[in-house]
Amino acid sequence: MGEVTLHESWLEPLRGQFDQPYMAALKTFLAAERAAGKHIFPRAGEWFRALDLTPLDQVRVVILGQDPYHGAGQAHGLCFSVQPGVRTPPSLVNIYKEMEADLGVPRAAHGVLEHWARQGVLLLNTVLTVEMGLAASHRDKGWERFTDAVIALVNARPEPIVFMLWGAHAQKKAAAIDDVVRGGRHLVLKAAHPSPLSAHTGFFGSRPFSQANAFLAAHHRGTIDWALPATAQGANRSGAR
Repeated sequence: MGEVTLHESWLEPLRGQFDQPYMAALKTFLAAERAAGKHIFPRAGEWFRALDLTPLDQVRVVILGQDPYHGAGQAHGLCFSVQPGVRTPPSLVNIYKEMEADLGVPRAAHGVLEHWARQGVLLLNTVLTVEMGLAASHRDKGWERFTDAVIALVNARPEPIVFMLWGAHAQKKAAAIDDVVRGGRHLVLKAAHPSPLSAHTGFFGSRPFSQANAFLAAHHRGTIDWALPATAQGANRSGAR
């Protein structure tokens, strides 16, 4: 896959995944797609951006998405987040609405979520690439196995972590998480997906942000500042590694 850009805390424990046959097959698939002139999002240098911005030992919250936005100029490697200057997508608008109702945080005028990522919120899609205009076009090509390995590494951390699983697709991962409900150490928050089709069936009113902060505070892991900077440029610079 060329040069892999991700934080060193992930690189060593995931190194074995890059040597697996499934990853070689995925690399061949992606190369063939690009050779055929297809537009793949995000750009190759941002496939692992979630892992680069949020080191493994700093993960406090995991938000799990499906696959990247498939519109031109949107995706940049963080689930639900879009690049500066891009209109906020409907699902993220609904996330902002719930955050406002939950915490009283005003809705941001942009869709850049790097401020969260730099505080230990792993914004992970289960599939890391997509063809322009074709949602789920890279499903079952190998990415799911890779991101399962990522989730397993987070689950193995000794520190309590919050997993936000929105929608049926994300909730399938719950069985692999050491949930406090089953006597484990991590908090799993399940809700409907925030898309306009399902947000009113259980996402709105789920209060995931206050629940996450209450759990983190109770376990002496601080809290997340969910309020985003006023501008997209500020969002790019905010937070600390």
